[in-house]
Amino acid sequence: MRIVVAMRQLADLVEELEVNDEGTDIDREFVKFVSNEWDEAALEEALTLKDELGATVTVVALDEPDVDQTLYAALAKGADRVVKLTGNDPDTWVRSRERAQRLASFLAGESFDLLLTGVQAADDLDGQLAGILGSLLEVPHAAVVVGVEGSDSKVRVIQEMGGGLLGVSELDLPAVLGIQAAKQTPRYAPISRIRQAMQTGEISEHEVELSDASAQVKVRRLYPPESTGAGATMLKGSPKEVAAEIIEIIKSKGLV
Repeated sequence: MRIVVAMRQLADLVEELEVNDEGTDIDREFVKFVSNEWDEAALEEALTLKDELGATVTVVALDEPDVDQTLYAALAKGADRVVKLTGNDPDTWVRSRERAQRLASFLAGESFDLLLTGVQAADDLDGQLAGILGSLLEVPHAAVVVGVEGSDSKVRVIQEMGGGLLGVSELDLPAVLGIQAAKQTPRYAPISRIRQAMQTGEISEHEVELSDASAQVKVRRLYPPESTGAGATMLKGSPKEVAAEIIEIIKSKGLV
C-alpha cells in the first residue's frame, strides 16, 4: 500500500500572537511554527499501517515556515520519503481550497492508494481539506476518521458521529481520509534521530503552479480580543457556602 500524508505548519499557540499592520493575518516575522496536531495524528495512523501492512509512507507539505523541521521529524519517525511543494509565498496563509489545489496538482503525477490528512487545523477549523481533495482527485473520501484498517483494494474506516456514535464504512482505493485521531498517541522522535535524518535524509522539492484560486474565503480583517476589564472572583468558605454563592451569581446573571 502506498500512503501519502499531507501535513501543514501552524503558528505555535503558546507564542504571543499579534495582528499584522494590514489587519489581515497574524504577524509571522517572529513567530515559531509547528506541525498541525491533527496532521501528526494522520502521520501516526500512516506509520501504524506501515507497521501492519508493510506500506510505504510519503509525507508532503507546502513550503511554509519551519516546515523542514517537520519533514525531517517525519523521516525520523519512519516516513520513507518527504516532499516540499514550492511555488507559494511561505509567509502567506494558504487557505484550504488553494492548499488542496496545490496538493492535488502534485498528486496527479503520483501513484497512491491512501491519502491521509488531519481533519482540520487550528487556524481555520473548517474541516474541508479532505473533502476538497477527494473532489479534485475524483476519489472517495471520509472525514472525522478515528480508525483505519487497510487491504489491497479497500479500506475500512471508523468515523466519529454525533451523539457519541461511531460509523463504519468501506471505501474503494484510492481514497482520501481526514483523520480525527490515530489508534495510538503520535510517536516521539528524539532530537538525535532528527539530526541523523537531517544528515542522511533528503527533502525532495517539487514546484507546483496554482491554476485557479478564485473560489476562496477572503479574510477582510482580524481583530485581537477586546479586554473587558472583568477578572476572576475567588470564592472562600466551605463547599456548601461556595456552592450557594455560585448559584446566586448564576441567578444574578439571568442564566437560570
